[in-house]
Amino acid sequence: MIRGILFLTGFGISVAGGISTIAYLNLFATGLSLVEFLLFLFTRPEFYLLPIGIILIAISIYLSGNSNPSFRDKE
Repeated sequence: MIRGILFLTGFGISVAGGISTIAYLNLFATGLSLVEFLLFLFTRPEFYLLPIGIILIAISIYLSGNSNPSFRDKE
């Protein structure tokens, strides 16, 4: 249950960060260089939502429910 909530939260956060990062690509049309664009991007708090969301997704995937996973039932 916790893994699902963590996954969906991470997905939502990463989508918000990714959409804002893609929207900022329009700044290239105003004449910004790549260096100016990256400097601007690192000052925006929305940019950091993308890596935070990806980290939450990775944690939810690799988080194990129990310490001793059993792969087969003993017969």
